[in-house]
Amino acid sequence: MRYGTVNFEYATDLAGREPAADGPIFMVNFMKYRAVADYSDRSSGAEISGMEADDKYAPTEVLADIGADVAFFGRVVAQGSADEWDRMGIVRYPTRRSFIEMQSRRDFKEKHVHKEAGMDYTIVCGGLPAAEHRPIERRGYVTFRLAAGPATAQPSDSQAVLSIEGTILGDGRSWNHLVMTWSDDVPAVAEIERGGDQLLVVAHAEIDRMGKLLTSPGN
Repeated sequence: MRYGTVNFEYATDLAGREPAADGPIFMVNFMKYRAVADYSDRSSGAEISGMEADDKYAPTEVLADIGADVAFFGRVVAQGSADEWDRMGIVRYPTRRSFIEMQSRRDFKEKHVHKEAGMDYTIVCGGLPAAEHRPIERRGYVTFRLAAGPATAQPSDSQAVLSIEGTILGDGRSWNHLVMTWSDDVPAVAEIERGGDQLLVVAHAEIDRMGKLLTSPGN
């Protein structure tokens, strides 16, 4: 994979779950794009940015066909490490196995060439609600704090907490939990060490069904 290292142990776990031990999983995506999309020896016509290439990827029909939901999508507007991330995305898959099986679909592979061309690097990790969640009202911005250490935050009417069970694609770091905090305005963000034990970004909520999906049956 050009834009991250696959964790084959976690991939095997996702693919091999028995139905009784499987169920919905939130796949959290931290995304950084190339300045110019790189289609290698494949002609793509006019030169486009990495973000424009990822817009061509957008596998919404494939996700709908397998019963997956786009829970969150938005452009990063502030972050703890300058210029580290460009977008955030979260998709809730009906099962872990469905996420793995999607990778082999022909219609998905046809779209995936655009992600390969546009993405510089990414972290994709699977998360589950850490506790029972209360309804969360949609607001303009969401702060994402992904951390390796134990979670101390609790769900509230403006905050969600996911336990990270594994990282399917990344840079070798392991993560413990993700805290998402909703706000009407862009909050102040503290500077953090790049490559350390946490990621911190604020994204504008372009698509936000996260609060609804966290409180829907099956979670």
